[in-house]
Amino acid sequence: MIEIRVFSLKAGVSEADFLAADVRVQTEFAPFQPGFIRRTTARGEGNHSWLVLTLWGSGDLASAAVEAMNADPAGAALIALIDPATERLAHFHELGG
Repeated sequence: MIEIRVFSLKAGVSEADFLAADVRVQTEFAPFQPGFIRRTTARGEGNHSWLVLTLWGSGDLASAAVEAMNADPAGAALIALIDPATERLAHFHELGG
């Protein structure tokens, strides 16, 4: 399962603050979730948009991790920096090949 989260940061949130929160999720939360395979973060052109791409072992595990992230201190700290009006979260089934 491929999870794509695209968003902008809330007004006033610095890139440094976001990246520090992202490192916490990368080291304190994501690797400990069942089905976690890989996670990467990227910044869009013009520094206004961000993308987090995460690979999961299944759709159920991806959905469970989304719920768990909201309750996790590192996850909640990251989510608090995201402008919810700009956030798009989507899951895609890998076709193989």
